Amino acid sequence: MNILFFLTPKSKVAYIYDDYTLRQTLEKMEHHRYSAVPILTRSGAYLGTITEGDLLWAIKNKYSLNFKEAESLSIMEVSRRMDNEPVSAETEIEDLLSKAMNQNFVPVTDDRGIFIGIITRKDIMRYFSQKLYVEAPKPLPLSDYQMRSASR
Repeated sequence: MNILFFLTPKSKVAYIYDDYTLRQTLEKMEHHRYSAVPILTRSGAYLGTITEGDLLWAIKNKYSLNFKEAESLSIMEVSRRMDNEPVSAETEIEDLLSKAMNQNFVPVTDDRGIFIGIITRKDIMRYFSQKLYVEAPKPLPLSDYQMRSASR
């Protein structure tokens, strides 16, 4: 199966650029109601993922919870706990699944490392859930003998 079947294209994904400030990042995340977003270069390369937790720890640890002082901090100066590892468009479904088990979304890049979108764990689960439901074996109808035995 081609993993691009699951792709949410870049045009429908909230992301930030590496020259954003902490305030711009928070506003983007708040507007879209996301707890994590991809970080891209202006040329479109995927750099990593920033989370609400990363932002909160930066405000606490570098600015003693003073948001006013922290708001102009460059997003690239914020330490990230982890980055969502990207996959290429040619990745096998098994590799995608192993990454999706540990990440809410998996960034997808083309063969030049340019970000083309994300695959969410929710979309993968929805697909396989529907597949299980559609392909689940139907119970066989009871025979006359089974119905008589069950009624005794």
